[in-house]
This record gives sequence, structure tokens and C-alpha cells, in this order.
Amino acid sequence: MNSPAEPTDDRRPGPAAHEGRTQPDADDRKQPDADDRKRTQPDADDRKRTQPDADDRKRTQPDADDRSAVTGKRRIAFAAWADEDRLPGLLVLLRSLALADPAVCEDFLLLHPGLPDSALDAARRLHPRLVPRIAGSRLDVFRATGYDTVIALGPDMVVLGSLRPLLALRTGVAAVPQHVLGGGRTVRDDGLLVIQRQDVTDDVLVALAEGGEGAVGRALTEAGILEPLGSPYDFPADRLYDGIPVPGSTVVLHLGEDPAPGTPAYEARERFELDDAAFRAAYCALPGPTHPELLLHCALPFPEEGRAPVDLVRRVAEVHRQQGRYDEAVALLKAAVADRPDLPRCQETLGISLMALSRYEEAEAHLLLATVSPDFAARAYGQLARLAWLLGRTEDAAAYAREGLDADPTDGNCHAWYVRTRSAGAPAEGPADEQLAHVALFADGQENAGDKVLPEAVRMCFGPDTGPARWHERSVHRLVDEPALEELNARRGIVVGGGGLFLPDTAPNSNSGWQWNIPDDVLARITAPLAVFAVGYNVFDGQRYRRERFAESLRALVGRSAFFGLRNHGSVDRVRELLPEELRDRVRYQPCPTTVARHLDPGLDDGVSRDDTVLVNCAYDRAGLRFGHDYGHFLAESAAAVRAIGERAEVRYAAHMPADEKFVHDLRREHGIALPVEPLYLFTNDRIRELYRRTRLVIGMRGHAGMIPFGCGTPVISLVSHPKLAYFLADIDRPDWGVSVHDRSLGARLAERAVAVLDDHGAAVADVHGRQEHLWSVTRANLAELRGVFGLPDPFAGRPVPHLPGPRTAEPARGLHLPDTRTK
Repeated sequence: MNSPAEPTDDRRPGPAAHEGRTQPDADDRKQPDADDRKRTQPDADDRKRTQPDADDRKRTQPDADDRSAVTGKRRIAFAAWADEDRLPGLLVLLRSLALADPAVCEDFLLLHPGLPDSALDAARRLHPRLVPRIAGSRLDVFRATGYDTVIALGPDMVVLGSLRPLLALRTGVAAVPQHVLGGGRTVRDDGLLVIQRQDVTDDVLVALAEGGEGAVGRALTEAGILEPLGSPYDFPADRLYDGIPVPGSTVVLHLGEDPAPGTPAYEARERFELDDAAFRAAYCALPGPTHPELLLHCALPFPEEGRAPVDLVRRVAEVHRQQGRYDEAVALLKAAVADRPDLPRCQETLGISLMALSRYEEAEAHLLLATVSPDFAARAYGQLARLAWLLGRTEDAAAYAREGLDADPTDGNCHAWYVRTRSAGAPAEGPADEQLAHVALFADGQENAGDKVLPEAVRMCFGPDTGPARWHERSVHRLVDEPALEELNARRGIVVGGGGLFLPDTAPNSNSGWQWNIPDDVLARITAPLAVFAVGYNVFDGQRYRRERFAESLRALVGRSAFFGLRNHGSVDRVRELLPEELRDRVRYQPCPTTVARHLDPGLDDGVSRDDTVLVNCAYDRAGLRFGHDYGHFLAESAAAVRAIGERAEVRYAAHMPADEKFVHDLRREHGIALPVEPLYLFTNDRIRELYRRTRLVIGMRGHAGMIPFGCGTPVISLVSHPKLAYFLADIDRPDWGVSVHDRSLGARLAERAVAVLDDHGAAVADVHGRQEHLWSVTRANLAELRGVFGLPDPFAGRPVPHLPGPRTAEPARGLHLPDTRTK
């Protein structure tokens, strides 16, 4: 990622200059005395004012699932201090921030001396994530605010360019040293600051509390945490002598005193002196990508007089759809296309939104209207193929897919649906009353390798025969209608899972709010014994979804199930939060069966020799939720780790999906490192397990890039970008096997831990085997109960029952992203 500094004498030092800096241990810091603490530490009332309460979070993050404490994801905010006199300048700042970089929208922390709430209404109309806090002065941005990174601006500034490079900064406090009379440079007390809260020690707070002009510059310099920025990030308007124009490279123009009319600085600010209507119109008219929350904030409500532009309506509806508000998307688009059948993009978005609401007949009609345009025909036919398949109309799905290929022979989605649905003949099944029905996500083609291995692993828990003689396969996404209900009830029992099926936006439907497409009234008429087995709560950190329909369906599902097991304790806790008291105890722990593969298939534990390789895996679905603003950091740190590990073993890349290979391309382009690729999405299940069994270590970001090799007896290190990875490591009492993708020292930590595994590989493998014993004991106990439910024999009879190992250490488990404060 490019440095935010311009290539001038003012530029900030490169990353290498500060590599490896860590926060000093508590014993190494100068500790303030009691009076210092009183001056610098907020009292209880201050803490209440500065910490974001639940209402703040609800206002700024509607329907968002916040698990940053688990993933280590940074919480970032812009901030400014304003009293009543500075409020007009604050409004100019907010408009400029939105218009200069329309794709960025972080929380905006508005510090004020106690203004009435009504005084902040004008600011709220400009920003959807305004977080007001009472504060004594601007210096309160250095205190604990509930954010990891705070970008402090001022109401006498206007933003003229993108601030995204500042969002990627990770160390110290970044600021622009300004020239002063008499020579030298200092950081202005009212200048732009990029504060990494973990670097602001008590000593810094003490120095700031002593006050005086230049307190900020002195405190940062004495602490050694000043990170110089290039002058474009805080350009003083008083440098513009004799009508000199504002330099085109200026990102933040610091006005200081009100500029004189007619001057370039005055004209720069005047661009943002807009009333609310003009500001909203200017934002909505901007070309290129816009932030979804800002777009909704500026576009809605649409003016009552006249019709809003159709393209703007579609963009707003698309935001609603992406955030799971399908009913709002349908309402907008229905009105837009009421008398306009010639709007294929709107028809397509409307059709997809209606599918998500399980209004399939209406969806099909609108998607057919979208096919009249050659530009959208293939995409619409691909959606029609999916819709027909969901409803069990396999021949129609194949026909739609073929129509899409006729419109565009290169369309990958239509090709995948055509391959899936063309007549291949159903496998011969055994008698229904001797089968178990298996409701799961069954991957085929070049889909996720983990989703190929998982269903087979689930079936192996119930016996060695995993084929159609013993199992009736039912895709979790297909609608459970009356014929499907009859098929399920005819079986000995129904197993739902495993996998992260509690996820709202994979094949969304309004029948359940999660991946199993079953209405509540149909679920209530299931008569076969029902077991939910090793399902995961897979919502991403920061993901928005509406819980009402999901919670209702969940209550019905738990009440109907004879067994309800979730694959990690994190999922157990999250699901119990959504259930009434009387149902919570029915939710129990059932590890993912891929983690005990050695016990399900003893042939996997034959002491095979291992290749001198380390496999790496990354994931890119919902990349914004995984990486936030830290992808450049993650890539650079990963490059450093790959170089270091490559001195000890051959590093290869394990791609679970074609999209995973982005890491290899980016690593080669940005850092000149080429990795051989193992395309697991093309492998059979046996070959996937064999590859993971023969390597010495797997460093994986996907859940099953950790669980499958672990189950094969291979040591793993997890790249934590999703809560489920941390949940699994907590279950096996090995949180130190995970490193957050946001970790400052990611590269060094990965290399250190990988080298430790390679140095004592036998002990690492033995540790994996020991951890499996607990998971297998839980699985054996649950399967014993399920044998009674389904009337099945014990496929593992005669094997010794595993004992529960004691804890590895009495030392508390450390978190994934907190600094190690133990004595070195």
C-alpha cells in the first residue's frame, strides 16, 4: 500500500524505520503519581461520557454484529472538538469529508463542552454515524474513547482529498511537523493527528496535562511516538501568500482564521458552504463508488415532489438488498418499475430481492423482464436457473442456464448451473426407512473444498457407508415444500449440518432467515427424528442482519429437534442469546467432525512420512468485513512471514476456492513472491485429506483450512479474520495458535510460531493428537445419544473410550490481538 506521505522532504519514514516497535512493559514506563493520575485519568463520570454505550453503538451500527474483541479488528473514528462558535465550521468539515472521499464513512466522534442535544441536529443531518461525547478540550482525543485509531480533525479544516491512506496507519501518533518562526518544526496543538490509542501511555497523558503551547509536539517527541506525515495532510492556509492557489496535492487545508473573501483558501471552503438539500444532491450525483450508509443518509427520504432518478433509486435499493433489508428494496423498486418494463437493471435487482423474500413467482416474472436486454440477459438467466433449482424444477433450471449460455457463452454462473442441473441420473438409493436424510450444503464443481469434505465427515460419524444406500441427500438451500416434507418424513431420521449454516446472506430466504429454506409451518410437521449436528453461527464481525425472522425460526427449530449441537462454544453462546430461557439448555456443543477425522477413519493415522512443506490459505469472501482497512498491512506482514518460513521449509498455497488465489497474485505483484498453488477445489476428498496429512504445518484463514488438517493430525496456525476461528481455538485451549490478521506484529508472530512448530514437530503433532481426545470424547458421547434417537448400531464399538485430558497449563489463555505483557 502506498504511503500517505508525498515524496518530499516532509514525507513520513517508511515502515521499516519503525518495524518491531512495541508498547513498553509496565515496569519500563514512568508511572505517574497519584496527582498525575487524577489530572490525566478520567473519573467515573468521565468514563461514562467517553465510553460508547449500547445506545451509541445502536445508533451508529444498526443491526451490526460487533465481535472486534474476538477478531482484533480495529475500531476507527474521525474526531473533532467543537463548541457553539465552532459548529458552523464543523458542518463545513463534515460536508467536505463526505464529498472529498465518498466511499469512506467511519464513526465521527464529536467532542463538545456540553452543548444541548438539539444543537447537534445539523451535524446529524450530514453524517449517519455521529457519536457525541462531552469533553473538556480537544486533547481528550488522546484518552480512552472506545476506538483503536482516532483521526483528529478540526472545525477550521476542509478535506480536499482522500484520507484512506491515514486509515491504514498502524503505529504511534502521525502528524505533520510545521515550520515555525526562527527555524525548526513542531506539531501544532490544533493540527491533524492520527492516534493509535495503544501507543498513548500514561506518560504521554501526563505531558499533555501539563499543558502550555506546543504540548502535543513535546509529548509526542519525548515519548518517541511521533510519526511524521507529509505536508499535504495538514497544509496551512497562511502559506498561500499573494493569491497563490491551493496546491493540487493538498488533502487537508488548515484554514486557521477565517480566510478573506476572494482568496484561494476562502474559495476552497466556499465549495462546501451548502444547505442540506444541495449537499445531499451533490453527494448523490458523485461518480464512482459511494459508501452505502452515506448514500442512504443523503438519498433518503426521496423528495416527495417529482420522481427520484431511476438510477439513484436502484443504487439505494441495491444497498438495502446488500444489507439484508429486502422488503425496503422491493418497495422502492416496485414503484420505480411500475410503468417501466424497460429497466433491466432494476428488474434484475427487484427479482433477486423478491427471491430473498421467498416471493418466487413474482421474482421469476421480473427476472424474465430483465432478460430482454442483451447486456443483462446472461446474469438474469443465471438467477432464473438458481430460482428454478431452489423450487425443485431441475429441468427448467437447466433450460434457463442454457439460455444464459446462448446469450453469453463465457458466463461462468450459467455454466455452473448448466453443469449442475443437466440430466445425469439420480443415484440408486436404499429403502427410505433405512436411510437418514442429510440436509447440508453440498459443494460441487469448483466450489469450496471445505464444503466438499464436511458432509462426508458428518456421515462418517454414523457409520462407514456414506453413500446413497444409507443417505438421502437434500440441499439445505432448496425449498422444503410438501413433496420434500414427505421425503424427509419417510426417512429413519434427519441430520441437518454441519457447517456455518446460521448465516443470513448465503442464499437468503424469508422462510427461516438462515440457510435452511424451510417455513415454520412445514418444520412443525416434521415427524422424523431431527438432529442439528455441528452447525456454526457464522455471522461476520461487523455484518448487518435482521435477527427477528432468524430468532423466530431458531426457536421453532430448537423446540422441534431431538438433538441440537453447535460446532463451537462461541456459537453455543451466540445462539443461546437469541433463545428464551426454557430452550437455552437444549443447545449443546458438538465439534465439527472434520476435527476428529483420525478417529472416524483410522487409516488417516498410519504414521505416513511428511513432506517438508508449509501450506498457507487465505479467504476473500466479504473481504471488507475480514480486513477492514488493514489488507495492505496483512499482505506486507504475510510476505515477511513467508520469506522467513521459506528459509525452513517450502511454502505452498492451498486454495479452497478459485477466489482464494487472489493472495498469490497480490503477493507476487506487490512483494515479488511467487507461491506454488495446490487447487484443492479440484481435488477429491481423499486427496484433500492426504495433502493436509503429509504437510508439516498449515497456516489458514478459512475455518476448514484449520479444522481439516487438525483432524488429520497436522499442526495449524489460524489467521483470524472471523470469530469462528477464535472460537475453535478457545475450544481446544490453544488461543496462541491463532494470530489476528490485524495484529501489528503479524509477520513476526507467524514466523516465530511456525519456526517453533518446525523445530519440535513431534511435540506439535502430539499436542494436536492430545487436543483431539477431548473433541472425540464429546463426539462419542453425543453419538451415543443419537444412536438411541435414530435406532442405529455403534460403528465404533470395541474402540477405547477416550479420557478427558487435563488443562495444559494453569496460566490464563492469552487473547489473539492483545500485547503480550508477560515478563520476557
